[in-house]
Amino acid sequence: MQEALPVSGRLLSERLKELEHEGIVIRTVIPETPVRIEYSLSDKGLALAPVIQEIQTWSSEWITKEEVE
Repeated sequence: MQEALPVSGRLLSERLKELEHEGIVIRTVIPETPVRIEYSLSDKGLALAPVIQEIQTWSSEWITKEEVE
């Protein structure tokens, strides 16, 4: 996940901990060598999908590429 996002590992870790604390993601430890951590959306997180889709639709209509840069 870290490789796909333009954020530091520390920031990503902090945000994932916050999302886990709020019940939006579920953290699963895979006991391999090295230990692997997987995150998945909880039911609460999945319920956010329509909201995020609407924000994406709104931003596509109202925010230009120049405004983001």
